[in-house]
Amino acid sequence: MSGPLLKVENLTKHYSIGAGFLKRAVLVRAVEDLSFSVEPSETFCIVGESGCGKSTVARLLMRLVEPTAGRVMIEGTDIAGLSKDSLRAWRRRMQMVFQDPYSSLNPRLNVAQIITEPVENFERLNRSQRQSLAAELLRKVGMSPEMMERLPSELSGGQRQRLGIARALALQPSVIIADEAVSALDVSVQAQILNLLMDLQDQMGIAFVFISHDLSVVEHIAHRVAVMYLGRIVELAQCEVLFAKPVHPYTEALIAAAPVPDPTRARPDVLVEGEVPSPINPPSGCAFHPRCPLAVGRCRIEVPPLVPMADGRVVACHVRAPATDVPAWPVAAANAPLTGVV
Repeated sequence: MSGPLLKVENLTKHYSIGAGFLKRAVLVRAVEDLSFSVEPSETFCIVGESGCGKSTVARLLMRLVEPTAGRVMIEGTDIAGLSKDSLRAWRRRMQMVFQDPYSSLNPRLNVAQIITEPVENFERLNRSQRQSLAAELLRKVGMSPEMMERLPSELSGGQRQRLGIARALALQPSVIIADEAVSALDVSVQAQILNLLMDLQDQMGIAFVFISHDLSVVEHIAHRVAVMYLGRIVELAQCEVLFAKPVHPYTEALIAAAPVPDPTRARPDVLVEGEVPSPINPPSGCAFHPRCPLAVGRCRIEVPPLVPMADGRVVACHVRAPATDVPAWPVAAANAPLTGVV
């Protein structure tokens, strides 16, 4: 296959809430004009504070919610415009691993039934085929086939998340969306699950869209990273480039705020005050300007476009990446081939 596996163009989601008798509806701008692509065998991470729209992006990619505008293309097909019947076949291409490894599992089904249920939505399996498939996938995620008859309540948190991953693998997807997939786990178990995902990617060539607020996790697993703030991407770069030298003031503040295990390690002195604005009433211009120490008059008026930098990243900042110096970032730039992927 040539071109990106997953391509997102100008994806937008607005919610209308509060409409009623003598009450006007309020528009919530959850996601605004997102464009990016994901290559085969790539881990594309989306990071940002709570409420920035990360989980909404995951639901839009899976088409669990309908986009207000924009396109989501898997292997060249725009699933955002497909009917329910046509969408069904494309469900096999993309699966999801959820944040809570318990509530995402049916407590009344045993392990084998949970793993094989997605496949049986598309084809009939006899008992022997179900047992064989469940055993194979359990081994693949580091669990014993002897656990097939257990219920989710009999598993630990890490085992439940491994089961969620096995269920996602059952349909042999091209892309897996992992929405905060390790945030509910202990640190030691987080490491095991992350290493499992990386091993599965090496073995099966799966692409991951990994959504997280934990920068230490992102730095460990990502190939490229998109930083979101109030529904928009403000910086997108190769992982090692982003962490070595963040450009956008918000990215800089996120990295500076992340805890580090070494107390002697120098930390950048970046101070960001105030709270994240509401998506119901976002600030004019750059949404980050009320909290940004570098904000100038232009930031309060104009929304900064994503523009390319010399090192290959794209940044939306009037101060650090002036749009007057370089052409605006075209959608095609989201599909540039990967370089320096680790």
